[in-house]
Amino acid sequence: MNAQDNGGPAFPRDHASDGHNGMTLRDYFAAKAMQAFLPNTETTYKQDAECSYRMADAMLEARK
Repeated sequence: MNAQDNGGPAFPRDHASDGHNGMTLRDYFAAKAMQAFLPNTETTYKQDAECSYRMADAMLEARK
């Protein structure tokens, strides 16, 4: 499995001692994209989630 570009922390904070640094930018983008799919009753939640992460990946790519 190759490393997924997660964009780093969405809301950076200095908490290295507890093993995490908040949600990733990829997750944040996917959560925002998911809002557009919620009213759609023609797809499953799994399809909506997969599409949201594809959109998040595209947004991360566009930032390069």
